[in-house]
Amino acid sequence: MTDQELLDLAARCGFDHVGPMNVEVMRFEPAVRDMCAADRCRSYGRCWTCPPGCGTLEEISARAAAYRRGVLLQSTGQMEDDFDVEAMMDTERLQKERFRAFVDRVREEYPNCLPMSSGACSVCPACTYPDAPCRFPHLAIPSMEAYGLLVSDVCLRSGLKYNYGPGTISFTSCILFEKEREQNAEP
Repeated sequence: MTDQELLDLAARCGFDHVGPMNVEVMRFEPAVRDMCAADRCRSYGRCWTCPPGCGTLEEISARAAAYRRGVLLQSTGQMEDDFDVEAMMDTERLQKERFRAFVDRVREEYPNCLPMSSGACSVCPACTYPDAPCRFPHLAIPSMEAYGLLVSDVCLRSGLKYNYGPGTISFTSCILFEKEREQNAEP
């Protein structure tokens, strides 16, 4: 798929904002993982897709660094005020639905792609971590933050806005594809 075909697919999936991701500017920050450890989202140590279950920063950053192309995908919602939890939750739900549809389609062409969601995994009502393996590893997707990526920085360095003004909330996901080996492989 060309970059334009991917962007067109993203638009068909309903994303409000999309753009190519500059994979060369990915910085895997320990400080972002430290924010995860503060457990404000209540998923740290409770989910296979969040730290520490998703792997060390070194392990997952090495996995992500092998990719040569990426796409950023955003859903933006309007809030009545800064405390409009309903709009926040609706926008997050839409982002996850759109992202799942996009990932399913991209995996048809790039089965080894690396999707990174916004927020913690929500596939199961209760994760099996750490007592049993993930029930749906093909559906479970770590977040950009789990990879140590500061989402606002990734957006800025890729030329995509992160903040769309007062009264808005945005959720950002990305998908990496085309590993060096895949890119150079013969058909």
